[in-house]
Amino acid sequence: MANLYTLLTDRFSGSPDAWAVETEDGRRFSYADLDRSCARYARWLSTLGLAPGERVAVQVEKSVEVLFFYLACLRAGLVYLPLNTAYRQAELEYFLEDAEPALVVVDPAAAPPLRPIADRRGVKHFHTLAQDGTGTLPDAARGQESSFDTVARAADDLAVILYTSGTTGRPKGAMLTHGSLVANALALLEAWGWRSDDVLLHALPLYHIHGLFVACHCALLGGSHMILLPRFEPKSVIERLPRATVFMGVPTYYTRLLADPALDATRCRNMRLFVCGSAPLLPQTFDEFRARTGHTILERYGMTETGMNTSNPLGGPRVPGTVGRPLPGVEIRIVDESGKPVPEGDVGQLLVRGPNVFKGYWRRPEKTDEDFTPDGYFRTGDLARIEEHGHVAIVGRSKDLIISGGLNVYPKEVESWLDRLDGVLESAVIGVPHPDFGEAVTAVVVRKPGSEATEAGLIAALKGSIAGFKVPKSIHFVDELPRNTMGKVQKNLLRERYGSGRPASSSAS
Repeated sequence: MANLYTLLTDRFSGSPDAWAVETEDGRRFSYADLDRSCARYARWLSTLGLAPGERVAVQVEKSVEVLFFYLACLRAGLVYLPLNTAYRQAELEYFLEDAEPALVVVDPAAAPPLRPIADRRGVKHFHTLAQDGTGTLPDAARGQESSFDTVARAADDLAVILYTSGTTGRPKGAMLTHGSLVANALALLEAWGWRSDDVLLHALPLYHIHGLFVACHCALLGGSHMILLPRFEPKSVIERLPRATVFMGVPTYYTRLLADPALDATRCRNMRLFVCGSAPLLPQTFDEFRARTGHTILERYGMTETGMNTSNPLGGPRVPGTVGRPLPGVEIRIVDESGKPVPEGDVGQLLVRGPNVFKGYWRRPEKTDEDFTPDGYFRTGDLARIEEHGHVAIVGRSKDLIISGGLNVYPKEVESWLDRLDGVLESAVIGVPHPDFGEAVTAVVVRKPGSEATEAGLIAALKGSIAGFKVPKSIHFVDELPRNTMGKVQKNLLRERYGSGRPASSSAS
């Protein structure tokens, strides 16, 4: 049986008394506790008369209860639909219209305004779950029996729908199957040498592929212990590092950890692996973290539609600015606009193929067809090249490519030069409309504290390092770059702001 939950139980059933999850306040749940809680939820779900494949939409704060409920949905053969807690009513109404869930679970505080929307969209069942584990959902499941026969599912059956960020249009629902989730989890388990005595310090959200699948699936398949923090807070993470062996985060997490002087090699003495993804890690962060802690961050590359595709090695060189080699079972291809492979070292569009790749977009067959090649490769929309040692370097998104005066400018390359300059903390490079060049290279820079870097000074420094057509025509200074919840810079917002003629903020040059 291909149900992901069956694979999980096969891995941890031999040690039911081992600790599975520990909360910030010290509550502990064994794997037997996890299995019983999931069974009660799954049994309750079966009383609702939901058929396998029906959708369950969930927008709640992170908690051990929502983790158990996710697993119960898998166990019951339902399709889990996690929603970012930042989404507002208009966005949620779109998701409910598009996915047509049979059950919606929300935070109690959000229930009053969302209930009418759910009713309007024909949602059959509506329940609440608070971060402290209370709500009508746990109340309903409390009296259920603690045993349940996991529903049989085929590898190609849907397990999860994850909506993309929608920065270039209405969000699309990526359909992830039991088979794709299993394949990716097993590949990561092998690549990262997961052990039953690992302790995962979990500070990521549970509505995103990074926190819910990469982190949780590895820990559960490894039969290991998870310390589940409600959110990322540097002091809370640093306090618990001595008890952990694995930590996963986005670049922002690492820069904020480095800003706390309490982070040192002693705190990290029991750690064996720090993983970073979801957005590019600056080389200086990579170097500073290694100097401070003695640990080299492992960068990997993935996306909503595919899970993880590549990873720097557990053993061997981890090259800053690269995302390593393809994971077991994953194939990559880098091609030009006509679909022909580019010479090694050249930039092209990155395609991936493998059992980890999603089934397609929910109710968007035309978009699915558009994004797959005839031989089954998925067009990621990322630009990349193969560097020495065969490592993949992500140059940027194809939609972010700047064509200035007929010449291609890759924002990541310009950003890497900017970020090396004195006084620059980080940068984002975009293209804005220009009457002569078509697009003008434009940089948005965050200065280091106390820096007096100027637009003229940075432009002059860049002219000595890169070709003139790549040098920004203008540089704007901001206090911080706009990011989404996973730490990715929202360049669409920067293009809207600086490409529309709107004035810069008071912190701009």
